Amino acid sequence: MTLRQRLARWIEGPAFTNTILAVILLNAALLGLETSDVVMDRTGPLIPVLDSLCLVIFVIELALKLFAQGARFFRNGWNLFDSVIVGVSLVPGAQTLSVLRALRILRLFRVLSVAPSLRRVVEGFITALPGMASVFVLMALIFYIGAVMATTLFAQSFPEWFGDLGRSAYSLFQIMTLESWSMGIVRPVMEVYPYAWAFFVPFIVVTTFAVVNLLVGLIVNSMQDAHNSESDAVTGTYRDEVLARLAAIERRLEQSRHRDAEP
Repeated sequence: MTLRQRLARWIEGPAFTNTILAVILLNAALLGLETSDVVMDRTGPLIPVLDSLCLVIFVIELALKLFAQGARFFRNGWNLFDSVIVGVSLVPGAQTLSVLRALRILRLFRVLSVAPSLRRVVEGFITALPGMASVFVLMALIFYIGAVMATTLFAQSFPEWFGDLGRSAYSLFQIMTLESWSMGIVRPVMEVYPYAWAFFVPFIVVTTFAVVNLLVGLIVNSMQDAHNSESDAVTGTYRDEVLARLAAIERRLEQSRHRDAEP
């Protein structure tokens, strides 16, 4: 076994993976502590030093993976994801510019590439995107039609909520989320337009209880498919290993029979 193969096996092992996960969580805690002036005054340079140490560990990890995997490193989407996340912290001025400093918390997203269960969630979500796109188009049509109707019906009396298409669309989005939709918007509108419920209730039923649940169903179905695919891959690998072992045992038995048959 070559050095690269041994290094690749060690990197993929539970000890290395759990260590990187612990560093990621520690780094996330440090970035949270940096937002407290009291903590920073009491600890002095300790937290920035530990943060830099975590970044060094991440860079070493990526370097080891690049050496062990070679060109395969760039064919793995999770490796590219990790490289971008770590690269943000290496941009010159990342420690001084407030925007770049805030982006350092993106390192916490590296948990997604380390934890297999979280990877399945992300992969399921990505798999669901094509189907979700169709639902989003349907949602956009419903919102556009609803915004035009709401502006036409209620703009004169409630310009702050339905004065134009943008305001109407935002108000309808608030209604769809069920955030203060009744006492905050619909009931005041019904005091002027008693039959306004005939517009708002069907809108809520269609968007909140139908289309949104359709999105949830697509995501859940995609996650289940991703889980089944991974299970099938593991089962196939285990089956191949068992068949290989059985074939080796059969060859040994055959060789043993040949030796016994010799005079």
